[in-house]
Amino acid sequence: MKPSTILSLILLLLAFISCSQASSPSNNFLQCLSKKSISNIIYTPTNSSYSSILQITLQNPRFNTNSTSKPFAIITPEHESQIPPIILCAKRSGVETRTRSGGHDFDGLSYQSQVPFVIIDLINFNEVTVDVEHKTAWVGVGTTLGAFYYAIAQKSPVLSFPAGICPTVGIGGHITGGGYGVMMRKYGIAADHVVDARIVDVNGRILDKKSMGEDLFWAIRGGGAASYGVITAWKVELVDVPETVTVFRVSRTLEQNATQIIHRWQYVAPHLDKDLFIGITLTTVNSTESTNKLTINANFFSLFFGQIDKLLPLMKEKFPELGLVREDCTEVSWIKAAVFISGLPVETPTEVLLNRTYANTRRPFKGKSDYVQQPIPESGLEGLWRHFFEPEGRFAAFAMNPYGGRMAEISESAIPFPHRTRNLFKILQVNFWREDENRDSEKFIKWSRRVNRYLAPYVSRNPRAAYFNYRDLDLGVNNVEGKTSYEQASVWGKRYYKDNFDRLVQIKSVVDPDNFFRNEQSIPTLH
Repeated sequence: MKPSTILSLILLLLAFISCSQASSPSNNFLQCLSKKSISNIIYTPTNSSYSSILQITLQNPRFNTNSTSKPFAIITPEHESQIPPIILCAKRSGVETRTRSGGHDFDGLSYQSQVPFVIIDLINFNEVTVDVEHKTAWVGVGTTLGAFYYAIAQKSPVLSFPAGICPTVGIGGHITGGGYGVMMRKYGIAADHVVDARIVDVNGRILDKKSMGEDLFWAIRGGGAASYGVITAWKVELVDVPETVTVFRVSRTLEQNATQIIHRWQYVAPHLDKDLFIGITLTTVNSTESTNKLTINANFFSLFFGQIDKLLPLMKEKFPELGLVREDCTEVSWIKAAVFISGLPVETPTEVLLNRTYANTRRPFKGKSDYVQQPIPESGLEGLWRHFFEPEGRFAAFAMNPYGGRMAEISESAIPFPHRTRNLFKILQVNFWREDENRDSEKFIKWSRRVNRYLAPYVSRNPRAAYFNYRDLDLGVNNVEGKTSYEQASVWGKRYYKDNFDRLVQIKSVVDPDNFFRNEQSIPTLH
């Protein structure tokens, strides 16, 4: 072959490669956005700020490895009007979007994908407007729970909002999955108190409750709004709280009869007065009897809507096994209680709630959830302890949160979140490991799966229910490419939503028929 012919082929090949790159979905998307005058909010891997923007709300370092898929762009809109062009350009270019508000996504779906994707990071949507007279508030979805609580407290000491325990959770995703906390026995969950919302739909329209219609408004309050559009703000009802509430935190180890006390707690906590919430966290600690021996530490934590003099007789009557005494209790304002319940000392300044990363204790983890409808026998608890003592479970933590009260009074179909009646409590299982152990993460994940199998006889069934906000891809996933059938998606969908899954699918099929807003566990469309 002549040299001139070889040169021609090389030039043709380079031209082909160049042309292919120029017409890639990612380049097409960025070129489309460049015409919309919002280039100042786009970060690509060539930007020096890209890494810090990606990691600022990445709460699970399990997905911060070299092998983790990364977005080819992170977009941080500052105004609602900047979101429709992002959606329309993504549709035109065939690019997936992932929406992120706080980054507490257990299995990382808000910041990773198996196909080219962009993150719409709503961290700048953090405005809060509190209307004390009407007991309502508008809150941007990028606001953390801690910042929202702080903003309410600045306006009124006797208004609050029934949402989660962890201050760094973004309120956007929290509400779309339900959103529970220590006030749920008194007031229900966060999504129960949404009275309006703003969402950008697949066609780039900015809708409120009236314009989106009853079905879509129902779906986004607990049904995983990322399947339907991009929420920008919630309007919520605030709730009344006393000027003074009481909190306590009491620890008991196995040597202090923790197994027997936890067993009794199952019969008591779900049936207490609505004003009293008593949850449990379980971890392993060194036994006081021997520094070389591990034991289980059961941390009983509580919020009571009243003062100590009323709490102590109630506890003596209903739960004397815990042995609560006055010295265990502290009377505080509800905003100080929010600091305490988050795990910090009660004297910590409330300004800590404004810090997105105040704990600075991010560790890789795998999480799972379950609902318990019959008390677990002592033998079942003792079997669970044996798993905790395995090497892979040394940093594991369980949280047991009681139901009953207001939760049992709301219909399972009132909103998509169905976990209301018959539940005694919910279990959150989280297994942590050190970041330098990420290369061996599979062994810790296998531990979580073993414990999950062990718990099967003691938790709900048909379906074995799970909480959507504790996303768990072990339950099943959609197809990465192509369509996903109703039957395939219902394997995981029924566990999160029970019979409400069917209505969610029907609504999805109407408002997003081409399934633009999708991920491994997004609501599918009917074909």
